[in-house]
Amino acid sequence: MATITLKGNPIETSGNLPKVAAKAADFKLVTVDLSEKTLADFAGNKLVLNIFPSVDTGTCAASVRNFNKEASSLKDTKVLCISRDLPFAQARFCGAEGIDNVVMLSDFATGQFGKDYGLEITTGPLANLHSRSIVVIDENGTVIHTEQVTETVDEPNYEAALKAL
Repeated sequence: MATITLKGNPIETSGNLPKVAAKAADFKLVTVDLSEKTLADFAGNKLVLNIFPSVDTGTCAASVRNFNKEASSLKDTKVLCISRDLPFAQARFCGAEGIDNVVMLSDFATGQFGKDYGLEITTGPLANLHSRSIVVIDENGTVIHTEQVTETVDEPNYEAALKAL
């Protein structure tokens, strides 16, 4: 369990992010076209998992925009933006914003991704959503960088995530 804050108020998560050098846990997430994707679907690519509570908040939207901008210049790298938002909300946001360099994935059906990666918020007003986190995975499926943002309303350290690649 990790303790983070929401506007200075403590909230807890279901566990801790995967450790650097660990193999990334598999996942089954839903795309905006309602198909399913697993970790194996991205084999051979470096991955930046941009994980957040909801695309309908300013900070979450900013992280998707920022990674969308950076993703176009990343070689053999996919940016996966993961939340519990419905795929319809993710598609609406991407369409309205012109977001097309990242892969939007939803954990709405089971929340299992949040549990497996230790980032499901378990207390407070955002309970059952995902904490703002970054997990970078190399082309062999090994975790090479993680960040769980301490204050939920703050943006992640984009530079550190990209440098890990």
